Amino acid sequence: MLTVRAAFEQDLITVRLDEILPMRKLPDKVLASVKFRRIAQSVAEVGVIEPLVVVRSPGAGPYMLLDGHVRLAILKDLGERQTRCLISDDDEAFTYNKRVNRLATIQEHYMIVRALERGVSEDKLARALNVDVKGIRRRRSLLEGVTPEVVDLLKDRAMNPVTFDVLRKLKPMRQIEVAELMVSAGNFTSAYAKALLAATRQADLVQAHKPKKVGGMTAEQMARMEREMESLTQDFKALESSYGDDVLHLVIASGYLSRLVGNPEIERYLRGRHPEILDEFRAIVAATSLDRAVTLGGASENPLDPPPDRPLAS
Repeated sequence: MLTVRAAFEQDLITVRLDEILPMRKLPDKVLASVKFRRIAQSVAEVGVIEPLVVVRSPGAGPYMLLDGHVRLAILKDLGERQTRCLISDDDEAFTYNKRVNRLATIQEHYMIVRALERGVSEDKLARALNVDVKGIRRRRSLLEGVTPEVVDLLKDRAMNPVTFDVLRKLKPMRQIEVAELMVSAGNFTSAYAKALLAATRQADLVQAHKPKKVGGMTAEQMARMEREMESLTQDFKALESSYGDDVLHLVIASGYLSRLVGNPEIERYLRGRHPEILDEFRAIVAATSLDRAVTLGGASENPLDPPPDRPLAS
């Protein structure tokens, strides 16, 4: 039976700040960033929630800091002398610093709602998150008027709250269409959402009786965008429905052609009798192999062969 060993000690320990040696120096732009000020305000208001991660140095040296450089700098600025730490078994810092799950906008909304339901005041939350009370109220009502299907599509995305203001102007079915377009394009900005609003038919608006108003665009421009968006959406859906089958057929055909031109007798016959066909076969195989190499991060001689094993990043 496989035994999984924990990569850290089970108990937290309290360590003096002067015994913790940072592995790197924080750039000045980090110290002056909004994120740094927000974390500093949170630490000052509620303390350090996630402990620092350190590793013991050989001998009696200081603890080496693996994760928590921003929190350490803030604690020193606040005049603290010690903090709780999690002791790692090795000095590998990649996992702590590169595999970070950022808080999505909808997750932040749920966190704020849960805190308010448990009795935390709006003022205290605003101080902890370094925002004004209006910002807390806006985040609390973030999903009002947004259909549940859209919430499910965007639940793990970091987005500008203004995007949800745009979604609320649309009827449920159009909200779903816009959310799917944003996911497909990988674009969740408020500017893109406003462009999709401008391309939305008047009948798909919650207030269909009121003309759309999008900054910097005339009614004629929005009408043209509606026509273009409708045509583009139809083309996209048609392509989406056939894309999987087309790629499968292409990969199978490419694998067959690769074996075909790899046969010396067939290759010699085609080169002597039908060189133009041989060139086309080779072009198809090369194009498919290139697409596969770009997707997998490496080349494969045969498109049907599995990708080679690669070592994990250390």
